Amino acid sequence: MPLENPFYTPEMQGPYELRSIGRFELEEGGVIPDLQLAVATFGELNEARDNAILVPTWFSGTHATWWQVYIGEGRALDPTKWFIAVVNQIGNGLSTSPHTTDDPSIAMSRFPQVRIGDDVRAQEQLMREHYGVERFALVVGGSMGAQQTWEWAVRYPDKVLRAAPIAGTAQNTPHDALFTQTLMDAITSDPGWNGGEYASHEEVRDGLTRHADIWATMGLTTDFWKTEFWKGIPPIAEGLEFSTYEEFQQNFTRTLFTMMDPNALLSMGWKWQRGDVARNADGDLAAALARVTAKVFVMPIEQDMFFPPRDCEPEAAMTPGAEVRMLHSIAGHFGLFGFEQSYLDEVDAHLRELLDTPV
Repeated sequence: MPLENPFYTPEMQGPYELRSIGRFELEEGGVIPDLQLAVATFGELNEARDNAILVPTWFSGTHATWWQVYIGEGRALDPTKWFIAVVNQIGNGLSTSPHTTDDPSIAMSRFPQVRIGDDVRAQEQLMREHYGVERFALVVGGSMGAQQTWEWAVRYPDKVLRAAPIAGTAQNTPHDALFTQTLMDAITSDPGWNGGEYASHEEVRDGLTRHADIWATMGLTTDFWKTEFWKGIPPIAEGLEFSTYEEFQQNFTRTLFTMMDPNALLSMGWKWQRGDVARNADGDLAAALARVTAKVFVMPIEQDMFFPPRDCEPEAAMTPGAEVRMLHSIAGHFGLFGFEQSYLDEVDAHLRELLDTPV
């Protein structure tokens, strides 16, 4: 039976709906008998159904950060103008996931391997069947959401008018695959993981803590730590304040990641490692990116240590008409959480420009 975890509740993540798209066959050969996608929508779909924006989620994340940080009246993602659908990726703890399914054939360690392409195919089916959306004014996502954004632009070029991959690549690099493996090994090295058959995420606290410490090292920059920028970040909850960097590590990164489900993180990690749009063109990345007809703004974060600009820029050069719009955050990859108003202003400015671009 499903494991209870308060982290994955509407009280923690904000309201969402579960939408079934039925039996779903996966690229690796597995099957999810009844795939349910958790979707949060903002704004109204107009009569022409041409004001839809799709947002896929990132590793460990849900729709929460998007409504908390990026969506709002007067912002680029303005729900008074656009119909914005944030679709939680398969296995993220809200959509069908190892610990949430009541189907014993795919529960826990038996959860099938899911690829980025599976997420995008599922999202396309969801939006077409449940909302009647055939084309998107914009697909935008960060990190693993950027991987899905790239997959959308390559796999469904006729359905994507504009695309904005933020802090993510179209083809994962060997370095990034190795980094992701360390995250996964940190979890599975905990005896409490028990081959994926734990009775509670609390049994894997040590592994989740090590996982969090790797994020604290690579997800945040040296400048973030040495300038004590972290002192200006609000605590996650009352009683979790911090005055030293060790306390920030304990009360912010460790507290956040130890609330999550280990198998959900492992499912997403496996998927992240293998993100590659070249699979749509027999392994030829240039040929895959040449399929893109959307107007693309590639938006790396300058100090990102695992989706660095030097990995994003060559992909932009291979994509017809794509432009690079650099983002800046002292937090590096974790700048995605919107710690700085200057970063959010940059994102809004670039997305407004992109949405105003005729296509």
